[in-house]
Amino acid sequence: MSYPNEQHNFTQPDFNEKPRLNKRRLGVIILFSLIFALGYIGIKIMNQSNVIEITNKSDSFWQKITNFFGVETKLIDSDYIMPKEDSNRFDLLIMGLRGENDADAKNGGALLTDTMMVLSFDKTTKKSSLISIPRDLYVKISAGSGPVYEGDKKAKINSAYEYGHYRKNGGINFTKELVSKITGIYIDKAVVLDFSSFEKIIDQVGGIDIVLTAPFKEAQQWGYEFYLPAGPNHLDGKNALYYARSRFSSNDFDRSKRQQEVIFALKEKITNLNFLSDPIKTLSVLNNIRSNVKTDLNIWNTKELLDLGREVNSSEKIKKYVITTENLLYESRAEELYVLLPKGDNFSKIKQLFQDSLK
Repeated sequence: MSYPNEQHNFTQPDFNEKPRLNKRRLGVIILFSLIFALGYIGIKIMNQSNVIEITNKSDSFWQKITNFFGVETKLIDSDYIMPKEDSNRFDLLIMGLRGENDADAKNGGALLTDTMMVLSFDKTTKKSSLISIPRDLYVKISAGSGPVYEGDKKAKINSAYEYGHYRKNGGINFTKELVSKITGIYIDKAVVLDFSSFEKIIDQVGGIDIVLTAPFKEAQQWGYEFYLPAGPNHLDGKNALYYARSRFSSNDFDRSKRQQEVIFALKEKITNLNFLSDPIKTLSVLNNIRSNVKTDLNIWNTKELLDLGREVNSSEKIKKYVITTENLLYESRAEELYVLLPKGDNFSKIKQLFQDSLK
């Protein structure tokens, strides 16, 4: 068969070969696409800026960009910055748990810390302080980390140990980090004991001695009227706990002061143990502490513990503080809960207290 114009050479196209694009045309397409995209983003940002202006918030350009793409960013909260370790001071977090055997824990809350205080010691000046942190202090118990906001969970600080125990890297480590952030001092070590263990230890050292400037009475909490007269009182473990934990006859701040009294009375009895004159009793008490106390201290180094206790005890005067509504806090409500918030709505004054406590 013949075809007109046989000089023409017709070829079958190769469909496996990629089509050739005109580079100039491709550049124009990309340029217009970028202009369109940036223009659209600019309009969205301008719309967001109107809202920001009304709410008195100012986001950076990159925050607006990430918000546009649905990624919510969050600036670092200056209230929750982890402080650096200070080699010149030693800070010990002391926590008292309700424990499984406590009547208040039958419906939950066995790991809530009703007692939380920080013992600080200056290694150079030998000055020391004890500061009680109220259990109702409302804090960010979990915060988003990194540039992407993962959400904050706020709760009373007495639930920090429980939260860390079940969800994070352990109750002790989690609570140490949280307390370090809100106090502005690096918490070196922590001690945790439940109330039943506390009672056993007090009984084993032969009870504790306290001196009251006024009579103390609690008529409701313990099923009978608990009463201590003014003057010197010798308390066994049960009565020491009643005195430290009574809450109906007074407020939590007074209770914190009583807890400090009991802690120091017990410390005095333990540090006055004499291994040479009574080695059996000393070893028995220390073994009981090892069995009933959770801590990241080296509790097998008995000499280190006793030396620390004696150094704190030898200070000219131990400063004692209770953070209250009379100084650094105010009362509020959050999700129908009674809570305590820092005055100024930040922890700067609380951090200053911990810095100045050893001056």
